Amino acid sequence: MRLWHQKLIPVLPRQQLLGQHRECCALRGKSWDKKHAIVDYVFTHSPEKLFRYHELVMQEMEDRGYRVDPLWKDRCYRGKNCEPYNEKELLSSEPASEVIYPEHDDAYLGACLDNLHSKGIVIDPN
Repeated sequence: MRLWHQKLIPVLPRQQLLGQHRECCALRGKSWDKKHAIVDYVFTHSPEKLFRYHELVMQEMEDRGYRVDPLWKDRCYRGKNCEPYNEKELLSSEPASEVIYPEHDDAYLGACLDNLHSKGIVIDPN
């Protein structure tokens, strides 16, 4: 399980983009707060940040002509097997910024690019 650096979303190959959507759906649903070394940082932030990240993924999917279940566009929705959030659960004391997760820094971008390269995928994030 991995959230790609948000800078990479517009240039991810189809398989990684659609996989990212599945990861976001899982994390928003029953996988929320289930320990996983690569994405544990997600759980230190409000679920609102995950929704904002997922919005970027869904927008890129739609830009490429893929259909997204409109239910996922509701920030409170957590899938068919989870109770939705109430708005208070999504409130964050963190200031909104262009970079959704501060953990997505240059070092993380490099690690993501290395991971993709190990799969034979070379991407220019610029």
